[in-house]
Amino acid sequence: MFDDLNDLYQQVILDHSKSPRNFFKLEVANRVAEGRNPLCGDQVTVYSLVENEVVREISWQGSGCAISKASASIMTDALKGKTAEQAKELFRNFHDLITTGSSDSKDLNKLAAFGGVNKYPARVKCAILPWHAALATLDGKANIVSTE
Repeated sequence: MFDDLNDLYQQVILDHSKSPRNFFKLEVANRVAEGRNPLCGDQVTVYSLVENEVVREISWQGSGCAISKASASIMTDALKGKTAEQAKELFRNFHDLITTGSSDSKDLNKLAAFGGVNKYPARVKCAILPWHAALATLDGKANIVSTE
């Protein structure tokens, strides 16, 4: 059973890496932030349309490993329609998952595919890079965020 679950999670990550969702420059974005992981070369730009503290639209562009690309893809789907506070809470739950391998949240959905990342500490930074950029857009920060 555990191997089947691992296979499913691997398929989710590979699918989102090969065919990323929301992978375009959002022309109507009112907030933009860049993220870089100098250790492995991942880079991401997140474009958000935030109105009344709600993520109306979000997209991303960038390059990197399968983990960072899949994380950005699934993250953008997960954040649409969320308030800034809901997005930050989701990030806290996701961060718990990828650093410990478990989370109390039942709202992770496809993000649960990253549950095994904690076994590879170097990949944790890959998984959270897009999140740091997205949170910077929610905070209205246009600077470049880094995993270092």
